[in-house]
Amino acid sequence: MLLAVDVGNSSTVLGLFSGEQLHHRWTLSTSVSRTSDEYTLMIAGLLGRGGLQLDADVTGVVIGSVVPTVTERLRALFTRELSGRNRPIVIEPGVRTGVVIRHDHPQDLGADRIANAVAVSALYGGPAIVVDLGTAISFDAVDATGAFIGGAIAPGVMTAAEGLVERAARLPTVEPIAPASPVGRSTTSALQSGIVYGAAAMVDGMVSRISLELGQGVTTVATGETAGLVLEHCGMIDHHDPALTLKGLRLVWERNVR
Repeated sequence: MLLAVDVGNSSTVLGLFSGEQLHHRWTLSTSVSRTSDEYTLMIAGLLGRGGLQLDADVTGVVIGSVVPTVTERLRALFTRELSGRNRPIVIEPGVRTGVVIRHDHPQDLGADRIANAVAVSALYGGPAIVVDLGTAISFDAVDATGAFIGGAIAPGVMTAAEGLVERAARLPTVEPIAPASPVGRSTTSALQSGIVYGAAAMVDGMVSRISLELGQGVTTVATGETAGLVLEHCGMIDHHDPALTLKGLRLVWERNVR
C-alpha cells in the first residue's frame, strides 16, 4: 500500500492508497518540534487502528511538504522503515511530475501546489483552476495543454481572521460560521460575515479574474482544510475534492517508481 503525506504549515494529512483507491485519510497538526520518533509512533498508531503495520503493509511513501524541517524528519523516518523496499519519493527538484511547469522560479513552488496541478491536469483536464483553502488560499492555474502556468496566493480564512483580531484590541475571537445575513447586526456577526462571506467573495473574484486569462471552458476545483467554511457561499466552484492533493501525490509516486 502507498502512504501519501501532505505536510502543510498548519496540518499534515496522510492518505493510504491501494492502487487508485484511497482507503484511509488522517489529519495531524504540523509541528516542527515533533521528533522523527514521535512521528513514527503517531503514524504507526494510526495504521494500527486499521490493523496495519508501517514496516509490513506500507510498500511505498510519497511526501509533499512545505515545512523543510518536517520534510527531513519524515524522509529519515521512512527511509529507515522502508529499508530494502522503495525509497520515499519527496516532491523536490529532480522528481518527475509529468506536468510542464511554466513558472519563473519553479524551485520556489510549494509541493502542495505542484501536487494539485498534477491531480487537476490528470483528473479534470485543462484549462483549470485549483483553489486550495488552508493556512493560505492558493489559486493554481493549469492551461488547456495541462501545463502549470502560475496563480495567486492570499491569506487563508483563519489566518486573516486571527491577524485581524490580533491587531484590533476590541475585536473578539468568533466562531467562523456564516451569519444569517451579510449585514452583521452585532460585532460578532459582522466579523463572521467578513470572514465567511468575504472569503467566498474573494474566491469568486479571483477565479473570475484568472478565468479571463485562461479562456473558455475553465474547470474550478476546490480543496483544503477550510474549504467547507466558504464553498456553499461561492458561485464559481465546479467541484469540491478534499483529497485532491493526496491524489496528486499518488500520481507523482507512480510516475517516479514506474
